Amino acid sequence: MNRRRFLSLSAAALVAPHAAQAATWEGRAFGAAVSMRLEAADPARASLTFARLTAEIDRIEQVFSLHRDSALTRLNRDGRLAGPPPALLEVLALARQVHAATGGAFDPTVQPLWQALATGGDQQAARAAIGLGRVQIDAREIRLAPGQALTLNGIAQGWAADRIAALLRAEGYGHALIDMGEIAITGPRADRTPWRVTIAGPEGQALREFALRSGAMATSSPRGTLIGAGQPHIVGPRASLRPRWQTVSVTAARAALADALSTAFCLMDRAAITRALAAFPDTEIVLLA
Repeated sequence: MNRRRFLSLSAAALVAPHAAQAATWEGRAFGAAVSMRLEAADPARASLTFARLTAEIDRIEQVFSLHRDSALTRLNRDGRLAGPPPALLEVLALARQVHAATGGAFDPTVQPLWQALATGGDQQAARAAIGLGRVQIDAREIRLAPGQALTLNGIAQGWAADRIAALLRAEGYGHALIDMGEIAITGPRADRTPWRVTIAGPEGQALREFALRSGAMATSSPRGTLIGAGQPHIVGPRASLRPRWQTVSVTAARAALADALSTAFCLMDRAAITRALAAFPDTEIVLLA
């Protein structure tokens, strides 16, 4: 599956007077284009920074990717993973928090159902395997129940953006934007103005421009990518949970949290969304369309 982009820098940001001072990098991760933008950055130093961060992105993919050999693909293949990487344990801990807050709407064990929908497989058997509570997780081993497999596509890209942002902050980059499909920033732009982010709908149409001053932002659109016989790529762990919204955008202190919540909220009504937001005080709905 190729993920579509639902967030982008606005044209105004790209032609700002200080844009010439910006250093940019573009590459691929998690099956999609990714990028970084550092403002007020020395070009030579930025080049070395990008080289280090490119290696870090590769290490992140070695944990979470479904497109190559990774800790996650080995877990799905074998049903167990001894000595799981700390990053995987951290993401699964957050996944459990979001799972609880959303009444189970966010559930990484939907991967077999996703595959069944995409390939015309046995949906009933796939649904029978769903249940994050059945996954055994500790520092020694992660063990899946029979028939289970995980997808972390609704949270790992955000975690990757958070990780890169943290490394940039540690190196003193206070005016950086990281776009891993979900956006994280290390601070305002070099002229102290916010980053202007355009939110797009499933057909690529611009829906809203938003001023991002801190933290992170994620957008999910169920019909932005279709699988199988025209099915939305965001699938509910229960048959009663179907996409209710075309596009959902969330801001949060962490891109991983914004990523997971925007995914789950596509399946939830307003009352359930409001209850879930109460569990995460630093989050906000930017768009619910």
